[in-house]
Amino acid sequence: MLIDTNLIIYSVHPDYRQLRHWLVKQSPVCSVISRVESLGYHRLSDADRQSIEAVLDRLDILYPTVETFEKAIHLRQKRNISLGDALIAATALEHRRVLATANIEDFLWITDLTVINPLETPA
Repeated sequence: MLIDTNLIIYSVHPDYRQLRHWLVKQSPVCSVISRVESLGYHRLSDADRQSIEAVLDRLDILYPTVETFEKAIHLRQKRNISLGDALIAATALEHRRVLATANIEDFLWITDLTVINPLETPA
């Protein structure tokens, strides 16, 4: 399973205890794009940065390949999708991973991609 950036960010907030348990139980991987997205916010507080880094340190990181970029290009040619979402979806497709995200609607049109929202799924 590949975890989307939004779940990494949510997981550091106190209201998402169930999500943290899910992360421990599932041991997902993430794209390096999620590292850039989650830590690259210009107004990120030091406390949030440290919390996000602690989550990222527990995840295996997948790096894009030429094939990832080609898949992302293909996705962006089909529909208006952000570069980050296209690269994350392409990474999940390339590695044959389910994508876990809080924004499943953004990805449902990608027919070969299985998407789940762990915030709507019992732990």
